[in-house]
Amino acid sequence: MTGVLLSFGHGYSAQALAADLLPRGWQVIGTNRSGEVPQAGVETVAWPGTDMIPYLDRASHLLISAGPDAAGDPVLNGLRTEIASRSFDWVGYLSTTGVYGDHQGGWVDEDTPLTPSTRRGRLRVAAEAAWQSMDLPLHIFRLAGIYGPGRGPFAKVRAGTARRVIKKNQVFSRIHVEDIAQVLAASMAKPDPGAIYNLCDDEAAPPEDVIGFAAELLGVPVPEAVDFDTADMTPMARSFYAESKRVRNDRIKSELGVTLKYPDYRTGLRALLAAENG
Repeated sequence: MTGVLLSFGHGYSAQALAADLLPRGWQVIGTNRSGEVPQAGVETVAWPGTDMIPYLDRASHLLISAGPDAAGDPVLNGLRTEIASRSFDWVGYLSTTGVYGDHQGGWVDEDTPLTPSTRRGRLRVAAEAAWQSMDLPLHIFRLAGIYGPGRGPFAKVRAGTARRVIKKNQVFSRIHVEDIAQVLAASMAKPDPGAIYNLCDDEAAPPEDVIGFAAELLGVPVPEAVDFDTADMTPMARSFYAESKRVRNDRIKSELGVTLKYPDYRTGLRALLAAENG
């Protein structure tokens, strides 16, 4: 199967998908604000600012990575009528597990009611609903914390700026960017309009454990432990600790046949370090 993917907000996760699709004969068109080419083989378009009708006419598949703001979803705000008037084989919307809110370390799945406790989560709930209101072959992907090449704890640990912030019963779920790409590709190969998928690995873990393991891999001292209540943190950093939950990923396995390349953070971090070392 091949096609033409139009990727709105062609960032980290979308680029990983493109790297999977391009060798298989797909065409990929990616938008960003500058129009600068971020990835070899991807036709890049500056948007907003470019007439997207010719690109929508070419596209068989749409991927929406651009995040919402207080005004709503930027793609729908700018192109709702144009998108609604066309037929696509598959539409994917990248959301976040933040839509579930805080469950104090408890489990959530795709059927858990959406009770976001952060502004980012509330904006995503609204954006999901806006896309669901369209008559499209929509698939929603709720992503846990993303890591991968260039995005991981190693740089901060090496620089000595990493801290092990301790908050009782705090756990996060994570997902390696290559596993995001394989789930999206599996969904494109087996469309199920209306489907919602959690994208995370098999092991939610306290953030301090991840930092500590990264330090062990690098052979450097484990960073100091800092109590969350007294830690000097930016409001953005502190907001990531507002929610604690364990996210189930059974659906990507049972419905899409996905076997995770990196089922836990230890596997993922070992692979990242091995790749860095050549």
